[in-house]
Amino acid sequence: MISAFQRLKDLPSSHILGSGTPMCAGCGGLEALHEIYDIIGEKNVIVNAAGCMTLLSIYPFTPFRGSWLYTAMASAPAGAQGVRDALDILQKKGEIDTAEDLEVLVLTGDGSANGMGLSSTSAAIDRNLDFFYVCYDNEGYGNTGQQYSAATPHAARTATSRGVHGYPGYKKDLFAIWAAHRPEYVATAVGAEPLDLARKIEKAKKMKGPRLIIVLSPCPTGWGYDPQESVEIGRLAVKTGIWPLKEYEDGKVVHTKISRPRLPVEEYLSRQERFQHLFRPQRDEQLLAEIQNRVDAYWQAIEGR
Repeated sequence: MISAFQRLKDLPSSHILGSGTPMCAGCGGLEALHEIYDIIGEKNVIVNAAGCMTLLSIYPFTPFRGSWLYTAMASAPAGAQGVRDALDILQKKGEIDTAEDLEVLVLTGDGSANGMGLSSTSAAIDRNLDFFYVCYDNEGYGNTGQQYSAATPHAARTATSRGVHGYPGYKKDLFAIWAAHRPEYVATAVGAEPLDLARKIEKAKKMKGPRLIIVLSPCPTGWGYDPQESVEIGRLAVKTGIWPLKEYEDGKVVHTKISRPRLPVEEYLSRQERFQHLFRPQRDEQLLAEIQNRVDAYWQAIEGR
């Protein structure tokens, strides 16, 4: 683990977050991480599960001014437990004071959050671990070629879903799974809605206990669109109602932004290569209607209609 007190001020700009880091252009996850890091600050230990963001850290450097601990894909919450316990023990022994305490932040992709790391995350929430969990959700195993994950939406084409109708499964409702554990806080966000994201990070920062945020992370290479369109793709996910912005707190779910009127889902789907089989060589009216109906049913239930 890189020392929490190591400063990177004298390093070349290629080692500073967002300047020359080996990430894909237009990465929606990195877009959100910029803002999250700006708000959380430097006094933290980032526990990173194997995934796209692993590319940010090239030993012995990280683009962060805090600490970085790399773990296997399934183990980030367990690593966070060890770090948090160590910090608490050091404080109890008087070897560090409150001013030297660090925020423990888990950073994973959707493959870890929805699959291999879900068990250790559930256990950490059950233990009421004081940690901040950020999932950058690019809806597939993006670091290894965009194979489908449990977060892949219905009908999307992936490297392992090449059939004429795309992925036959449905995106796992990770927000509901986490909220069922009754943690301190759960929210969804997207970097393309920066004020909503900032407000949620600010709120979670002031809390103790398990705090979890799922950030939709548009992926130009995995989803198939021009990198300069990442922000617009993120906004369309919200405007079409495909990505609800909401938060769970004190047993209640509140939607923090509701688009009225909602745009048709095809405004979002048609901009991405992974859904082009729904439009050419001929429109798949049945699948498009199914996707639209599922989104409509969600919002009708929310709005009591």
